[in-house]
Amino acid sequence: MPKSINKVILVGNVGKEPEVRYSSSGTPVANFSLATNEKFKDRNDQWQERTEWHSIVAWKRLAEIVGEYVAKGSKVYIEGKIQTSSWQDRQSGERKYRTEIVARDLLLLGSRVNSDDDHQGLSHDWNEDQTSHAGSGEIVDEDIPF
Repeated sequence: MPKSINKVILVGNVGKEPEVRYSSSGTPVANFSLATNEKFKDRNDQWQERTEWHSIVAWKRLAEIVGEYVAKGSKVYIEGKIQTSSWQDRQSGERKYRTEIVARDLLLLGSRVNSDDDHQGLSHDWNEDQTSHAGSGEIVDEDIPF
């Protein structure tokens, strides 16, 4: 049987302060947006820049770490999987879809200022506990952030 792979690697800047919530079972979940940029030449040989926004979700201990260490503007490396969920809109009855990156690994990039006012490189690698995953991976109504 052929093997399939669902793996995403992103390096970008956090668009807004991460939001950490707790599911009805008490599991921490963090949501934030990540911007990635690309430069390219158009048909007229002019440089263009395009920004792509990604919705990131982190679970359990990784979610707590995101809440403690990740801030708007932070440059981060994210490794995870792409996941699309769907639900029925309660008002319109319309089928809605959301595609997000489920983070499994996080690396803070960039620098920060320490107590001596000199810049110190910051690079720390955190990953999700591989022995425990967030339930079955299904998202219930309480997990949807809107």
